[in-house]
Amino acid sequence: MAGLTTEMLDNFKATLRGPMLQAGDDGYDTARSIWNAMIDRRPKLIVRAAGVADVMASVNFARQHELLLAVRGGGHNIAGNAVCDGGLMLDLSLMKSVQIAPTSRRAYVEAGATLRDFDHEAQAFGLATPLGINSTTGVAGLPLGGGFGWLSRLYGLSVDNLVAAEIVTADGHLVRVDADAHPDLFWAIRGGGGNFGVVTMFEFALHPVGPQVLAGLIVFPHAQAQQVLTQYHAFVQRMPDRLNVWAVLRQAPPLPFLPSEVHGQNVVVLALCYPGDVDEGMRLIAPLRGFGQPLGEHVGPMPYSAWQQAFDPLLTPGTRNYWKSHNFTALNADAIATVVRYAGELPSPQCEIFLGLIGGQASRPAPDATAYPNRDTLYAMNVHARWDAPAEDAKCIAWSREFLSAAAPYASGSVYVNFLTQDEGDRIAAAYGPNYQRLVQVKNQYDPDNLFRQNQNIKPDFNLIFEARP
Repeated sequence: MAGLTTEMLDNFKATLRGPMLQAGDDGYDTARSIWNAMIDRRPKLIVRAAGVADVMASVNFARQHELLLAVRGGGHNIAGNAVCDGGLMLDLSLMKSVQIAPTSRRAYVEAGATLRDFDHEAQAFGLATPLGINSTTGVAGLPLGGGFGWLSRLYGLSVDNLVAAEIVTADGHLVRVDADAHPDLFWAIRGGGGNFGVVTMFEFALHPVGPQVLAGLIVFPHAQAQQVLTQYHAFVQRMPDRLNVWAVLRQAPPLPFLPSEVHGQNVVVLALCYPGDVDEGMRLIAPLRGFGQPLGEHVGPMPYSAWQQAFDPLLTPGTRNYWKSHNFTALNADAIATVVRYAGELPSPQCEIFLGLIGGQASRPAPDATAYPNRDTLYAMNVHARWDAPAEDAKCIAWSREFLSAAAPYASGSVYVNFLTQDEGDRIAAAYGPNYQRLVQVKNQYDPDNLFRQNQNIKPDFNLIFEARP
C-alpha cells in the first residue's frame, strides 16, 4: 500500500457516491466492527457503497492496486471474512433495498439487506422464502453458502429459490446470471460463496407463508436429553415436510414461561415452526410433549416475522464466538450420547449445540444441481461457543474442538461452508465434495487471479489456466 498516494485516494474517492473511510475518520471503527467480536482487523480503506457503481469502482481499484478485498454484506460470517487487515473493505450494508412483486411472487433484494428487512417487505403480502433464523443476519451470505431455515423442509434451501442475480466480476463488469445467462457462474454462486464476484442483487422466488404461523419452544431438563433426542430422531423420520423442529442444548435463558429456578440450568429445547393450519399443527406436535417431562412450553400462533426474531436476543453483536460443525444423515445412540455429554460440559452460559433439521424438499435436488452439494444432510449440527471475556478464549475453543473430534465418527464427513471458522481451510473441499473441481473450473474462468480470496477460498488451478491460454 506504500504505492497509494494521496492523489490516487482522492481520485478514487471522487468516483464514489458512498463514503470512503480511513483510520481516524469518523465512523471507521464502527464500519469495521462486525458481529463476531473475536475479529479485530483494520482495513486501509473502507468503502460504504451506495450502489452498483461504487461496487464496480471498488473492485477495479482493488484489482489495479493489488489490494486484498473483503466484502461485507450482513457482517455475520463467523470467520470474519467481511473485514481484512490492510486492504479494501467493501461494505454493502447501505444497499438495503427490498422490492416485492406479489403477482409474480418475486423478491429483488440488494446485498446489504438483513432478514428483518426482507421479512418486513415480503410479509406485507404474506410471502416468504427460505432464509435463516436470525433477523439480523444478512440475506446475501445465505444463498451464497446454501442457506437453510424454518421453511427449508417445505420449500428447499435458499439456493433452490434463487432464480437470478446481478454480480460484479473481477474485471469490474456487472453481469446478470440465471439459468440461461452465464449458467456456470449462476450455478457456482448458489453455494460457492463469494469466490466469483460481488453479488449486488438477488432475485428470489416467494411462497405463501403467514402472516401467522404455529411456532414456539418446548423445554426439557438435560437429564432427559438422551431419551428426548432419541425420540426426536424417530419422530423426524415420519413427520411431514411442512413441520420443522430443531433441537437445541444449552442453559435455559430467563424465559418468562419457565420457572425462575430453571433459569441457568442445562436444558434441551425443541424449537418448532409449522406454517399451516394451526389446529392441524397442534395435532402434529402433540407427541413432542411425551418425549419427557417438559419444564415448560410456549407454543401458539404468532407472526412469522416475530418468530424470525425470537432468537435475536441470544445472538447480539459484541460477543466472542467460535463454531465447529458437522453434517449428519442420522443420529445413532452413540452420536446422541456424544452430543449429550458435551452439552453437559458447556464452558460458558451462552454456549450451545444445535441440530438444525433440514431434509424434506431440501434433500430432493441432485447434489450437482447447485454448488451446494450436501443434499443427504438431515441435521446440520453447529457447536456454538459464545462468551464475553478474552480470558475465556482457550477453554471455549478447546471445548468446541474436542467436541468436533468426538462427534466425527458419527458424522457424514461433509460440512456447511457458512459454519466454517477461519482456521478450517482444510475442510473447504469437504464442504463441496463432488462439486469442488467444477467450482475450480468456474473460478479459473471468472477470477483466475483470485481477487476474491477473503472467503472460504476456492483457489484457481494455475496449471489449468496456463494450459488453457494460447
